[in-house]
Amino acid sequence: MLAVFVLAGCSSPAVPSPPVTTAAPVTQQPTSAPLPPSSTSAPAGVPRCTTAELRGSLGQGDAGAGSVFRPLLLTNTGTRTCELVGFPGVSYVAGDDGHQVGPAAEMDGPRHPQVNLAPGKAASAQLRLVNVQNFDAAACKPVPVRGLRIYPPGDTASLFVPFDGGQGCSMNPPQPQLFVQAVRPA
Repeated sequence: MLAVFVLAGCSSPAVPSPPVTTAAPVTQQPTSAPLPPSSTSAPAGVPRCTTAELRGSLGQGDAGAGSVFRPLLLTNTGTRTCELVGFPGVSYVAGDDGHQVGPAAEMDGPRHPQVNLAPGKAASAQLRLVNVQNFDAAACKPVPVRGLRIYPPGDTASLFVPFDGGQGCSMNPPQPQLFVQAVRPA
């Protein structure tokens, strides 16, 4: 059948055929059940927490094996319950301009279920801050840092969390200098 169409396309110009008439009008009947309502509206549930609704801080931590472990706390300062799920973005910053120092944190561990935050409540993401003095100084080029730039999961606006006394690699270190786990209830 395909060959017929190909040959027909190569033949001389087609002569228009007369209009086709039918004895009775044809009506189209639905062949299936009606479609469900459109899903373009926002799904029901708890809205995502935005950066504007959150405050970041560092909790008390522990040291061990060349690293410091501190919980990053994201507290809901808004007036509604909101949710966080996934990994925050974390990087060192320095200088008055808040420029990034070295690469951002590596994600570490599994993704946890959604955390619903009522106003005033916090979620936690465990940070591992590697002692960059253990890296080759020529490869790391350590510099003092002022704090951490935090991107809450799912947001492109950031928070600043002060962090005194830390150092980060201004170059790309041989191993990650920061690790972050997914958010979970604090």
